[in-house]
Amino acid sequence: MDVDLRKLRYFVAVADRLHFGRAAEALHIAQPVLSRQIRALEEELKAQLFVRSRRATELTPAGEQLLADAVPLLAAAEALRRRVGHAARGARTFTVGFMPGLIVTPAVRELRERHSELTVEVVRTTWDDQTAAIHDGRVDIGYVRLPIDQRGLKVEPLTSEPRVAALPAGHRLAGKEAITIADLADEHLLQDPDAVPEWRDIATELRRPGRRRPAPVFHAVEEKLEHVAGGHGVAVLPLSVATFYTRPDVAYVQVTDLPPNQVCLAWDSTRRSPLFAEFAAIAAAF
Repeated sequence: MDVDLRKLRYFVAVADRLHFGRAAEALHIAQPVLSRQIRALEEELKAQLFVRSRRATELTPAGEQLLADAVPLLAAAEALRRRVGHAARGARTFTVGFMPGLIVTPAVRELRERHSELTVEVVRTTWDDQTAAIHDGRVDIGYVRLPIDQRGLKVEPLTSEPRVAALPAGHRLAGKEAITIADLADEHLLQDPDAVPEWRDIATELRRPGRRRPAPVFHAVEEKLEHVAGGHGVAVLPLSVATFYTRPDVAYVQVTDLPPNQVCLAWDSTRRSPLFAEFAAIAAAF
C-alpha cells in the first residue's frame, strides 16, 4: 500500500491542532471532507489515529507514532519538489541558511568565486525553523545554533560564543561588566525555561505556587527585544546577536557561568553532493 501524502498532510493538520474544525479551516476544506479523509487513512493503515469526544480530540498511540514519522516524510517530499523544480528550470542553486547575529558573507563569497556557474543564495532562519528549513528544502545547508534535533542531519561544529543577558536600560544590573545566572533568579525570563536550564533550576517564579506566565511566541529577535525594552522581562542571547542588535533602551551584560552557545553547520544527511563538505571547510576557515 502506498501512503497518500495528501491524507498525511490532513492528518498532521488535525494532530497539530487536535481540532477537526480548526484544521479544516486552515486547510480550506469542509470539515466533513476532512473527517472522511482521516477515516480513509485509518482504514488504509488499519489503525485508529484519533479518539474523539464532545470535549476533546486526542491522538492514539498509533496516531502519535504516525505524527512522529509523517512530519519528516512530508518535509522530505517538499524538499524533493523544490529540488526537482530548480533542476527543471535549469537553475543550479545552493542556498545557505543563517541564524540572527551570524555573518556568512565571507564563506558565501568564497563559494561563489570557486563556482561561477552556481547561484549561491542566503536565507535568514529563526529558532523556530532553523532545522525545518533544511528538511523541507528551503535551504541546502544552515548555520544553526544548538540545541537542535539532529535526527536526519549531518552536523559539523563551527564555533562557540558567550551568552549575555538582555535587560531594560534602567535595570539594576545594567552597566555591570558581568553577572552570574544567580543574579537573574528573581527575574522573569522571556523564553522557555528549558532554553536556559541553569536559570530554570534557581528561578524564584518557578518555585511559587500557581502557573508561570507563559513565554510569548517570538518570530524575530526584534520582537524579543521590544519586550525586554518594555520591561516585561529579560532574555539570554548569544553575544553576536547582542552585538548585531544594539539599541539604547536595552543593555547587555555577560553571564559568566553559562555555557557558551554552540554554532554548527547542518545539512540533510542523505544528500551526497561534494558541495556540502566543501562549504563546511570554507566556513571553518573564517
